[in-house]
Amino acid sequence: DANHELAGTAYKADVRLDAVEDGPGQDLAYAPGGTDGRYRVATFGLGCFWGGELAYQRLPGVVSTEVGYTQGAKEDPTYEEVSSGTTGHTEAVRVVYDPDEVTYGELVELGLSRLGQDVYELNKVGNDRGTQYRSGVYYHDDEQREAAERSVERLRKDGGGREVMTEVKEATVFYPAEEYHQQYLLKGGQSARKGETEGIRC
Repeated sequence: DANHELAGTAYKADVRLDAVEDGPGQDLAYAPGGTDGRYRVATFGLGCFWGGELAYQRLPGVVSTEVGYTQGAKEDPTYEEVSSGTTGHTEAVRVVYDPDEVTYGELVELGLSRLGQDVYELNKVGNDRGTQYRSGVYYHDDEQREAAERSVERLRKDGGGREVMTEVKEATVFYPAEEYHQQYLLKGGQSARKGETEGIRC
């Protein structure tokens, strides 16, 4: 929200580094049996990536977030190229989380709840339309795939048998978006505090 009263405000803080822990590693694509280490990775397409990222930033157990482009053919696409709808990518949020604090199922449910009735729409989330805004759950291992498929099946039943258009696919290469897109709503003054319940303006 670029018009927020705190937009552009600078803060100064003293920070102490208590520990450094290994992340999930650099190879973040699909690994059937999962990965070693404390943290896990999840990737979701929820339409415009700004609001989805802020929702995950607020969730306890989420260690980091990054927005970008996935499921497309072109290497290192730009925002303008993805927005043209010609590269095959969708806007996505990549989440690093601690499975001791939040389950993958909870991450999936948060994403699907943000989509609402748009889970039944093809290439549409809110007012955004096009293949670059299609919704998806992109699993990184078989356990994630099974959890995603269970959630989608529940939505199908809840919808009276309506086809769920949110795709469930194997995670592929994720290209980080340009720096100005990262934590965009936080930079605009919206709270990313863990447990924050204020509505997300996007």
